[in-house]
Amino acid sequence: MSKTTPKIIGPPRLTRYEKSRIIGARALQIALGAPVLIEIPEGVTDPIEIAKLELEAKVLPIIIRRRLPNGKYQDIPLQELEVS
Repeated sequence: MSKTTPKIIGPPRLTRYEKSRIIGARALQIALGAPVLIEIPEGVTDPIEIAKLELEAKVLPIIIRRRLPNGKYQDIPLQELEVS
């Protein structure tokens, strides 16, 4: 029996709301001393910029939960979504 990937609910990319939530939460973690998961470019010290770079590199171990009006939901790993 082959295992197929289920259809993604909603757009195949991060919405602007999901993106801002991830960046804000990760920037707070970085500001409070969490280890950075990428090589930081020279001169970049702003936690928000670092969080954006981590998101674009898709190194964050985050799962997006998309809910439907009927109460059902789907968990989608960040690596399966387009980040733009």
